[in-house]
Amino acid sequence: MHLDLQELTQLAEIYKKLSGGYHISEQDLALWQELDAQELGYSALFSGLGHTLKRDSRGFFYFDVDDASANMGKISRLFALTIYALVEYFADQGRDPLQALFDSELDHEVFAAIVQKQYHLFEQLDIFSATDVKREVANRMLRLGLARASGDNIKLLSPVHRYLDALLQLDDGAPQDSSDTVLLVDTPDTEEMSDV
Repeated sequence: MHLDLQELTQLAEIYKKLSGGYHISEQDLALWQELDAQELGYSALFSGLGHTLKRDSRGFFYFDVDDASANMGKISRLFALTIYALVEYFADQGRDPLQALFDSELDHEVFAAIVQKQYHLFEQLDIFSATDVKREVANRMLRLGLARASGDNIKLLSPVHRYLDALLQLDDGAPQDSSDTVLLVDTPDTEEMSDV
């Protein structure tokens, strides 16, 4: 395949975001449209650089990291636990948890409720309050394209489906001990990233 780099007009920005673990979704309209229109060119170039560009049919692109293991980083475990706790929280309210997960603005009250209900799991990851969830989970979700800001709150975006898929896989034949729920996905560990 002949690559014309001049056609890949957003190369620097797209590469910077994807290599940092960011998920480019339809929320990032210009970058998403560029990847959508030039997917083959970007995929070939990134493959030559040792990266696998993945396109999820639910509307986002990311670099596949080929090391999903029990060594998953603390940040990925926090994301997984938070999503698990949110699904339970919305189900307990009698709402469709998947619809509520993406339609709701997540605020301090919601974070406080999930920490209180799943305290025994959150404390294993050094999360003790809604403020900790905001700082350690929500801010990182924003930086990685898993959520967008809505005032002081956040709204989850389509890339969260990667964690939901992993939770569903665990649900099919996983041990019943809910503490096992936090061993999940291959999002790059971002513990080194500074807080916002």
